[in-house]
Amino acid sequence: MRKPASRKTVEATSLVTPRLEGAQPGGAAIVALAGSPNVGKSSVFNALTGLSQHVGNWPGKTIEQKTGIHSYDGKTFQIVDLPGTYSLTANSPEEQIARDYIIREHPDVVVVVVNAANLERTLYLVAEALELPAPVVVALNMVDVAESQGMRVEAKVLQAALGVPVVPMVATRHQGLQELDEAINQVMEGSFPYEPRMPELGPELANLRGRVEQIIGEQAPHPYPSCWLALKLLEGDKEVTSLVRAHLPEERWQAIEALLRQNEDAVIAIASARYEWIGRMVRAALTRPRAGVVSLTDRLDRLATHPYGGLAILLGLLGLIFWLVYQIAEPLVGLLEAGISTCSRLLGSALVGAPAWLVGLLTDGILGGVGTVLSLLPILAVFFLAIGFLEDVGYLARGAFVADRFMHRIGLHGKSFLPLFLGLGCNVPAVLGSRILDSKRDRLLTTLLVPLVPCAGRMAVLTFVAGALFGRRAPLVILGLLAFAAAIVGLCGMLFNRLLFGGESPLFIMELPLYHLPNWRIIGLQTWQRLAAFVVRAGTLILSVSVIVWALAALPSGAIEQSYLAHLGRYLAPLGRLIGLDWRMMVTLLASFAAKEQAVATLAILTAGQEETLAAVLPRMLTPAAGVAFLAVQMLFVPCMATVATIRQEAGWHWAGFSLAYQAVLSFTAGIVIYQMANLLNLGV
Repeated sequence: MRKPASRKTVEATSLVTPRLEGAQPGGAAIVALAGSPNVGKSSVFNALTGLSQHVGNWPGKTIEQKTGIHSYDGKTFQIVDLPGTYSLTANSPEEQIARDYIIREHPDVVVVVVNAANLERTLYLVAEALELPAPVVVALNMVDVAESQGMRVEAKVLQAALGVPVVPMVATRHQGLQELDEAINQVMEGSFPYEPRMPELGPELANLRGRVEQIIGEQAPHPYPSCWLALKLLEGDKEVTSLVRAHLPEERWQAIEALLRQNEDAVIAIASARYEWIGRMVRAALTRPRAGVVSLTDRLDRLATHPYGGLAILLGLLGLIFWLVYQIAEPLVGLLEAGISTCSRLLGSALVGAPAWLVGLLTDGILGGVGTVLSLLPILAVFFLAIGFLEDVGYLARGAFVADRFMHRIGLHGKSFLPLFLGLGCNVPAVLGSRILDSKRDRLLTTLLVPLVPCAGRMAVLTFVAGALFGRRAPLVILGLLAFAAAIVGLCGMLFNRLLFGGESPLFIMELPLYHLPNWRIIGLQTWQRLAAFVVRAGTLILSVSVIVWALAALPSGAIEQSYLAHLGRYLAPLGRLIGLDWRMMVTLLASFAAKEQAVATLAILTAGQEETLAAVLPRMLTPAAGVAFLAVQMLFVPCMATVATIRQEAGWHWAGFSLAYQAVLSFTAGIVIYQMANLLNLGV
């Protein structure tokens, strides 16, 4: 790992991925993957690394970092998946991470993934990457999608025009992977005639760039090339401007500043030069369909993006997801729960003669708590598969487009639909996903609304409890609660927009990717990774909390009614009576702050010792009215600890505290109103 150059560049030097020890001298060669959204970069990464992946965060950042190991011809490559970005101008943390990693860590090769079906849009990143010191290989992905749209890209022609290797690929089918390995290897060994042809700026811009570079001279901050710094200064890059200003003597900076003021239109000229260069590349290598041909994407989008037909499709897909959850997952949950109950009894029989506290800890605290949570795996698997499918085929962007009209009513735009929809899987990546939004206001408003979206953990609890209480009517109850949650999101969005953000209404511009067939291997891999993360959490956080809950329920005498947990629950009993909940259900709500799935584990611990399963016990603990009220509170209750921590990192402690406070008040208010109205109207819900 390289030593930081100075205190002023510590932000960049924190973005270090250590080289892994490989089969070749000096460790594994580092290959960085770069690419814009919707180019299939994740498919390339997954195809290269398979299950040998490590997922974490970039040091000092909350942006996800993926690394993996790939072997070829006796060599080991460490694949680093850089954040998806349209350009390398530091307008966002993702763009800064991508370019600083390439410049500071000097990867052996940078593979820039481009979309063959959208060549003009995705070649811009190539134009910028060629200006950096690391050698570039272009992965021309999704050539099958381009051909389905009547387009053909001549990879050899594009390679000759660019002067760098261009590899046609269909990463979802593993086509082109060997050719990509060969290209990477040839560039590293120097056997490929690497002569990159970068965009020509023209004599005036080139002269201006040279003057700025000359002023910077030998005092360029290490390790940034002075020629690249000069170009970024002309583009008005704020990060580079601050960096250079901090390193140069005042008189030199004033000279540069004077040049920048005299040439404020240089940024437009540079972008125009790049787009002219892209136009030449495309004209040379791309054959378009004949005029008048309507593509499959256009035909599908006539309905999928229709104001009313598209909305019907979106609602139908959401309904289908929850129907599949109930039809496929719920029976499996029952089987797993019965199996865990049987294992608990067998374990108790095997521990005859052991101390009572040990038997209780193992059977009730660990197996009863964590085991019951693990029985929710089928529900989560269906959710993750469904979301992965919609994302992989390219539908999610259409959902955002259709949702734009509704989102505008709450002061957002359709792009905010994407992180909100991701919240159905987990609120943590949904909060992080708000970074795709352009303004700080949009990011903050979306961040405040994301925890109101029922995540997979909440949905697992809702599905389990509703199935136990309402049987065949459970899907209708769940859909009603989801409609209620959507209405709450809308009302809170309108209130926050008016009270906190002055009622602004942003514009909406978004790229719609082309449709393509799903890759079930990639979808399965992503689902496996998400389920594995859930199992890890069950084996760490949920296990720890389950043991604590069991201890509080067993101490001091072993009788749960006289336990510390019962005393805590009785403090909350007056509030619980307004919702029809006893102290056990109130404690269950509190425990869900650790993780939403913890609610089921806590209920299993609090009902331990009974012959029946938890699903059979629940109808005796809750009336139908109290059950609906409990589910409403659970759905709107304060976000889990991980989500609160993410909100703090993204927006600060004051907004994290605000999220906790308003959701606590909102959830209990909703529960009280639902329960009291149900009793007042004598509804047999």
